[in-house]
Amino acid sequence: MRNLKKAAKLPVMGMTPCFLKSPLGSEYPWRTEDSFSKPYDGKWSKTMVGFGPEDDHFVAELTYNYGIGHYKLGNDFMGITLASSQAVSNARKLEWPLSEVTEGVFETEAPGGYKFYLQNRSPPQSDPVLKVTLAVSELQKSLNYWSNLLGMKIYEKDEEKQRALLGYADNQCKLELQGIKGTVDHAAAFGRIAFSCPQKELPDLEDLMKRENQKILTPLVSLDTPGKATVQVVILADPDGHEICFVGDEAFRELSKMDPEGNKLLDDAMAADKSDEWFARQNKSKASG
Repeated sequence: MRNLKKAAKLPVMGMTPCFLKSPLGSEYPWRTEDSFSKPYDGKWSKTMVGFGPEDDHFVAELTYNYGIGHYKLGNDFMGITLASSQAVSNARKLEWPLSEVTEGVFETEAPGGYKFYLQNRSPPQSDPVLKVTLAVSELQKSLNYWSNLLGMKIYEKDEEKQRALLGYADNQCKLELQGIKGTVDHAAAFGRIAFSCPQKELPDLEDLMKRENQKILTPLVSLDTPGKATVQVVILADPDGHEICFVGDEAFRELSKMDPEGNKLLDDAMAADKSDEWFARQNKSKASG
């Protein structure tokens, strides 16, 4: 199993990718896909952003919908933690707001409201992205799901702080579950977290979830991408409704290869984005998600 990515939605196309490149220093984008054409209503653009190839690095999947001007954030996604003294240095040089939450750990916020926690130290050799934190309403119930059903190893557990750290491998980005009071609200900005596994394991995973009466959002299906590999996926939901996508690893490695034209595609798409002007001419306002 590999922890692949976290999906997020963007209210402004260029701001979050530029934040990830400039303050955080990520090497973006590895892939850019879009349905870009005029008119803009109903069109989208998607970019994968990370510190290295998806074969061995965690990435963020950023989706920009041209017709959406604002997304309401919930309390479900609590942030991404990465180790990078360079990111801290970059943020200071750019006068990007930083708040030291504990010694050597700085909280910052990307456009759109997504939180990042920057550890002011050298990154590990594997991947600077250390963990993704999701809110849960009942820690033990979530641990039963993620560990007993999905097979994640529990690396840390703190009952007093109501948190646990899980993962599929020592050298991969970890998943942190943080207990909160009350229910988990996904609001409109919700995304999903994705993992890969050998394709032959997907039917067994789906069967397990059926036997355990767990929620399956998308039963096992093949997804075609014109000119690229066909991948098989099954999409689940944990007890708090966090969406989890499992994808067949073999085809995904073909699909997720770095695009050498990625930077140019993104720059061109940002330069060509005249959606604000188009909506104004139509006497329309961009919707709120």
